[in-house]
Amino acid sequence: MSALLYIHGMAPEEKRAWILGVVAIVAYAVYVAVVLGRAGDTPLAEVPYQAPLLWSVGGAIAVSIVLNMALGIASPRDAGRKDERDREIHRFGGFIGQSFVVIGGVAALVMAMARLPHFWIANAMYLGFVLSAILQSIAKVAAYRRGFQR
Repeated sequence: MSALLYIHGMAPEEKRAWILGVVAIVAYAVYVAVVLGRAGDTPLAEVPYQAPLLWSVGGAIAVSIVLNMALGIASPRDAGRKDERDREIHRFGGFIGQSFVVIGGVAALVMAMARLPHFWIANAMYLGFVLSAILQSIAKVAAYRRGFQR
């Protein structure tokens, strides 16, 4: 019961940050489990990863949309409500999280130039996206919890 009261006291944008982070972690964990489960004695670079990757990304997007819609339905008076602080925290989180998108992109570029198998290139990109979402979520939640200075 106290967890529900705690969640109820959060700002809507903080709840969205939690959704982003948790969904990213769960989707990536499921993807890794499926790919490793398919591997067996096969080298990882030869495991069919495309379908699980696409389902993982698509599933994460769909679950995020549904959870954000449920959040809006559960708190209709808060839906779409953002003040200047929320916008600044959103910008700050995006800026912080963007670093891993760049790192993943550069890693994939280097891997492509080294002619590594597509498996490693795709997984470097996906990991960059996941780490970006997680870091973005952590930055936003920390800003809501500990305060935010412009």
